[in-house]
Amino acid sequence: MLTLKALRENTEDVIKKLAKKGYDARQSVEEIISLDDQRKKIQQELDNTLAQQRKLAAEIGAYMKQGLKEKAEQTKAVVASLKESSTKLNEMAGENIKLLESKLVLLPNTPCDLVPEGKTAEDNVVVKKGGVIPDLGPDALPHWELAKKLDIIDFDLGVKITGAGFPVYKGKGARLQRALINFFLDCNTEAGYLEVEPPVMVNEASGFGTGQLPDKEGQMYYANLDNFYLVPTAEVPVTNIFRDVILTEKQLPQKMTAYTPCFRREAGSYGKDVRGLNRLHQFDKVEIVRIEKPENSYAALDEMVAHVESIVCKLGLPYRILRLCGGDMSFTSAITYDFELYSTAQNRWLEISSVSNFESYQANRLKCRFKDADGKTQLCHTLNGSSLALPRVVAALLENCQKDGKVIIPEVLRPYTGFDTIE
Repeated sequence: MLTLKALRENTEDVIKKLAKKGYDARQSVEEIISLDDQRKKIQQELDNTLAQQRKLAAEIGAYMKQGLKEKAEQTKAVVASLKESSTKLNEMAGENIKLLESKLVLLPNTPCDLVPEGKTAEDNVVVKKGGVIPDLGPDALPHWELAKKLDIIDFDLGVKITGAGFPVYKGKGARLQRALINFFLDCNTEAGYLEVEPPVMVNEASGFGTGQLPDKEGQMYYANLDNFYLVPTAEVPVTNIFRDVILTEKQLPQKMTAYTPCFRREAGSYGKDVRGLNRLHQFDKVEIVRIEKPENSYAALDEMVAHVESIVCKLGLPYRILRLCGGDMSFTSAITYDFELYSTAQNRWLEISSVSNFESYQANRLKCRFKDADGKTQLCHTLNGSSLALPRVVAALLENCQKDGKVIIPEVLRPYTGFDTIE
């Protein structure tokens, strides 16, 4: 959530930056500032009323001591009227704040200056490429056909048990999943991230804190009897560890990693791009989350991008890193780097990670703060990244590592899988 201070002090800059995300913010920003002006006016009137109450209440005792009973009674009547006014002003202040916050939370985060102009994914900027795209020849199979042939993923069985987008991993397919999860977690913990195992259901306050609510409510699975949401990513429960927390400067940075299954409705997704593992309703993902001092967050972002790249490089798969344009960024992000693997059999790039800096946007919603060396309380900066999402990693691995009808497991994974090939 953007701060009122930012909106008031940098109004035109905020409007200009939000336009980069394709959001016309002028009317909303002006309404918020107007509501804040009303809030200040109501608060000033309330403060004056309460001050007058206290002054007159003190005078009542003096009148009684002086035997001026009639004067005291008259003053009591005035105080009673002031109390009634202050009660109404309190109610007005509460209603004003609710309306103000309801409008404030609908404003997206402002993109930072590094974010390129653009409206769609076609305008994203490729900042780096790595790895070699293999020449598999005309007999290469897409992963859904290869998985069926090798009997390691059963998409039809998943449809029977639950529905489309819920595959069943079998035998070496299931072991490959487990191997990747453990490999990713080990890479992260070796880089200094503390492993946690959070709940996979969160309450409404947690969804609001990281910005999934109210923006992505329709994309989350909802357990209505308990008012819980299945997590779309481990970012939600892990970042909420720091909700309503004030850290000391010495406690920063906080670096955490977690594995969770993730659940997304993916409403409106259809067509060839959703075949196989390309787009699922349930999938596994390992996440990294950082809580940083504001002045360190962009160095931390660069470190996270380099860390995710190092994992991709160890797998030996062809990849590229994109800096997302304003129009393709999420509601909450100030800047995002996407990682994509090349799917040789599908002849397309598959997104496998997003690494983002939210600056103080999430922290303001979470009330995640720290005390600096001078004892002043400031908002933290929050960052997160997929490290990594499994389905498309598995898709690219199966497709790029196929040879003579079998899949050659990357060497770095073999201590985790316990096998070298799937055939």
